[in-house]
Amino acid sequence: MNHILDDTRPKTLFIDRDGVINTRLVGRYVSNVDEFHFIPGVLESFYWFDKFFDYIIVVTNQQGIGKGIMTMDDLDAIHNKMIREIMDNGGRIDQIYFAPQLDSEQSYYRKPNVGMALLAKQDYPYIEFENSIMIGDSESDIKFGKQLDMYTIFVNNSDSKIEQKPDLSIHSLIDFGKSVKKWVELSQ
Repeated sequence: MNHILDDTRPKTLFIDRDGVINTRLVGRYVSNVDEFHFIPGVLESFYWFDKFFDYIIVVTNQQGIGKGIMTMDDLDAIHNKMIREIMDNGGRIDQIYFAPQLDSEQSYYRKPNVGMALLAKQDYPYIEFENSIMIGDSESDIKFGKQLDMYTIFVNNSDSKIEQKPDLSIHSLIDFGKSVKKWVELSQ
């Protein structure tokens, strides 16, 4: 990972939402604002990410919409709360891309497919995938990053096993946030 952190080119952080930023609900979906709860350390991590990364992009599969469990308005409210609290704590998210399609639809935009990353590249032309990091807690997140030659970080918060080997495995986002904090402090 040091080669990415040392590189002076624009750095992009791609990050999954459920299970990485907020608590994942086992067997169901976060379908309204009251069910959205940040994982401890996430807000502090985003503070340091803001100081280090040129772009911070959330990429999230949200098939709860496709299943009719939640609406686009519900998702917007969740994302607005997430962005507001991160900003209130000194962090930022530049863009959120989501795929509302069902897994069975095999959408180009649903991870592990790369459609959301290509949309981000369209919106932010200076993104270089080989100088990007993908953080997620599922096999599809790691495959998504690997397909684009990103450095991949697996958040192993549930002792789940994946076949695709990530570049790094951590327990929670704060583990990576602490590393970024050290790099920021050393570069000042």
